[in-house]
Order: sequence, then structure tokens, then C-alpha cells
Amino acid sequence: MSTPAYVIGLDIGTTSTIAILVALPDRVVSVASRPVVLSSPHVGWAEEDPGEWWANAGDVLREVMAAAPEARESLAGICVTGMLPAVVLLDDDGQVLRPSIQQSDGRCGAEVAELASEVPERDFLARTGNGINQQLVAAKLRWIERHEPDVFGRIATVFGSYDYVNWRLTGVRAVEHNWALEAGFVDLADHQISDSLVTLAHIPRSAVPEKYVSHAALGHVAAEAAAHTGLPEGLPVFGGAADHIASAFAAGLVAPGDVLLKFGGAGDIIVVSDTVKPDPRLFLDYHLVPGLYAPNGCMASSGSALNWLGALLRPDAAGERPHKELDRLAEAVPAGSDGMLCLPYFLGEKTPIHDPLARGTFTGVSLSHGTGHFWRALLEAVAYAFRHHLDVLNEIGHRTERLFASDGGSNSRVWMQIMADVAGRPVHTLKDHHGSSVGAAWVAAIGSGQDVRWDEIGRLVGYGEVFEPNPANVAVYEKGYSDFRALYETLKPFFHRDAAQ
Repeated sequence: MSTPAYVIGLDIGTTSTIAILVALPDRVVSVASRPVVLSSPHVGWAEEDPGEWWANAGDVLREVMAAAPEARESLAGICVTGMLPAVVLLDDDGQVLRPSIQQSDGRCGAEVAELASEVPERDFLARTGNGINQQLVAAKLRWIERHEPDVFGRIATVFGSYDYVNWRLTGVRAVEHNWALEAGFVDLADHQISDSLVTLAHIPRSAVPEKYVSHAALGHVAAEAAAHTGLPEGLPVFGGAADHIASAFAAGLVAPGDVLLKFGGAGDIIVVSDTVKPDPRLFLDYHLVPGLYAPNGCMASSGSALNWLGALLRPDAAGERPHKELDRLAEAVPAGSDGMLCLPYFLGEKTPIHDPLARGTFTGVSLSHGTGHFWRALLEAVAYAFRHHLDVLNEIGHRTERLFASDGGSNSRVWMQIMADVAGRPVHTLKDHHGSSVGAAWVAAIGSGQDVRWDEIGRLVGYGEVFEPNPANVAVYEKGYSDFRALYETLKPFFHRDAAQ
């Protein structure tokens, strides 16, 4: 029997760093993870420490390699995936200038408005595939220029979370093409980084490194990185992948009309498409499969909001997450939470409303409501927000045929039933889905020339329970969804008035 080839996927996630070792074509050998601290020092801010990512990478890579020493001689490559578009800044000496600004950060509302006043959004959208919103790296860099001029003046390199880890692995400063696309730096006419688009960020063109596609060979593991991670020196490193796109790919989404609902720290929704239909309410990414696209949305807080609420409702949990207990309480509450309604905009909101000034609310609260109502109302709110995205996708003309759910929140049976009821269609859960890290590992397999095809990722996909909509609840949630949409529009003037004071 021939020795299998092995590949590694490394996920630099918002809430954890995960490594996975895969024996091709279809066996997960080992998985390791470490938690990541998300910091919000001011309202709407979301920051992390790139040094923690690199420290975690060393730990998890050593752990997965130790679980299978035989893999070392047959290791074909590694690909890194991560949240997007985080902003990491280096100076000339390679020192990190400040904590990363995360994709869910909402501090740059004024800079977004400034950009919108300078560039017609219709033109920008047609050129880049993305609208003018707080996701743009130019807006975040303008904020730094305005509020942290000493940092801004020392910027030599701007790139993302997995680009940073790739640099630590190889010494090569590069950006993966989806980071550059969502950053607002790629012109869809030729799919190249545009000097004039980079100029909008008020930085020199040299600060944005060369762009790579996900499966392109980027470099090799350097000696210092090999000592830190336990990886073999000289191991090929591939271009990288946006975590939400890698997760959708790892869920087996390779056909137009397939949709992934990603219940992670943030809430992502990704649809597979073979056409580009730019819309300012959504983001546009390249699919990992060449020739396909992945229009998508991202809600700033999903699981992170549940973690926050769980800590408030069960402060005695002493570090343990009380989600299962709270799910049991929520399951006893009827659909619609007895009139309680939540807006889940606790970090502002990205798609589809693009409002960094939006805030989380609970309305309709009475003395008859209990802990389970608050928990269920938040579960319902996230489901309503996913439904909002589905409506936008359908309005644009994208097919949304099969709904798949992944990440930690998909383990909540009550939440998945709520999602099916709110969407009014079945929700397929995934079994033993390792998410973005599996997608990244498969990219390494493709890039290193192994005997696998893109559409064979299904070998590593397991399917779990299918949640069918309950007709009685569907009717309740139609009204709830209508109220949800109306509530934001009603409160929006108050959110913006308070911010202006």
C-alpha cells in the first residue's frame, strides 16, 4: 500500500485558531485549536493581537503533527485561511504597528461617508464588485490616518490575517486575492490591484503587496518558522483563503444555488454563483473553484452576541458556556418569544444594511418574560437577519436552492429549527464539519498537484440532521420577520441621532 499524501489547513479565526491534518483523499487525521481574544475597547471596535495568532499557530501545528509523526515525510503543503478583511499593519522592520482591525469593526462611519462623497458609489460598485461601506480597507486606513497619525506614518505593509501568518511562515509579503477584492483594491475589468483604488486609502501603492490566488505557490516554510511550528523547513505554502469562502467550499458548496449559513462568531451567508451581479448591500468574493463567484453577506455579531448574552444571563457559569442550558429554556418558549423582539446589531451591522451606528435592542419586554425569552429572541433575531440576506439574494437574481448550516451554532437544535421556520425551507446541517481549515487543506492538495479535483471535496463532508419547517411556526415568523424589518427602520433615526451628539 502506498503512503498517502498529507496536507494541512490552518484557520486564523475570529474566536479560535484551528489546524487540521488531512490524509488524502478522505481522512481527517488530527485537529487542534486554541482560543483567541477579541477586544472591543470602545463601542463598535473589534481588534485582535496578531502575535496571539502566531503563538497559537505554533501550538496547534505542533499538536497535529505530534498526533501523526508518520505524516512528516509525506507532507505536501499547507494553506492558511482566516477572517476577512482584517487589517494588519507592518513597519519597514516587520514590526506590527497596532492590533488588527477586524472585519466586524464599525469605527469608520465618518470615513465611509467621506469616501462616498468623493466617489460615486455606482461607479465604485461596477468597478470593484463591492459597495462603499465599513468593510473597505481604505475607510479603516483613513480612520488611522485621522486618529493615529504616528501609526499611519510608519505603514510599510497592509495585509490580512492569513497574509500575516503566511509572512511569518515564509518571509514573503503577499495578499490573497479575496482580501484584495473585499478591501476594495481590485478592478474587476482585469482582476488586478489598481493603483487608483489603493490611492483612496492615502497609502503608497508599495504598501499593498503582490496578489496571489488561493492555490498558487506562495513560498516555503522558513527555518525560523519551522522551529516555531514543528513543520518541515521548505514545506510549500499556498496563497491562502478567506475563511467564509473556505468554509462554504468545505461544506461541499460547488454548484450554483447552494447556500451556506455560517453560525460562527459572526454570521456569514454565502451562495455559489457563475455570474457577477454587484449589489451594494452584499460583498463579492471569488469562489475557491476557478470561474465561480461567491456573493455573500456578513453579520457583525452572531455567536459573539450569544456569548455576551450568555455571560450576562449566567454570570455564575465561571468560564463555562451556558448555551445548552439556555437552549433548553428557549425551547420551552413559543415561536415569537411571546412578543419580545430583538435587533442583533450589537457591533453595528455590516450586510445588508451597512450601518455601523445600528445597535442591539430588545423590545416588547414585560414582567412576564424570563431568561428563555431573551435567549430565544436573540436566536430568532439572527435567523431573521439571515432571512433578510436570502431575500436580497433572490431579489438580485441569485438562486438560493439548498440551505446548509455550519459552525458552532449549527449544533443548537432549537436554533436550527428556528432557522428552518423563519426561512420556510429545510436546513441541512453538517456532521463533523471542520469548516474553513478543511477547505484550506484541500486548497493545499490542489496547489501541490495531488490526484484530487475541486469537486471531490465532498469526500470530507458529512451530513447531519435535516430540519424541516414547522408550518404553524412559519406563519408566526412571517409576522415576526416583518416586524423585525420595520423595527430597524423605526429606530434608525435614533441610532444616528445619538451618534451625532
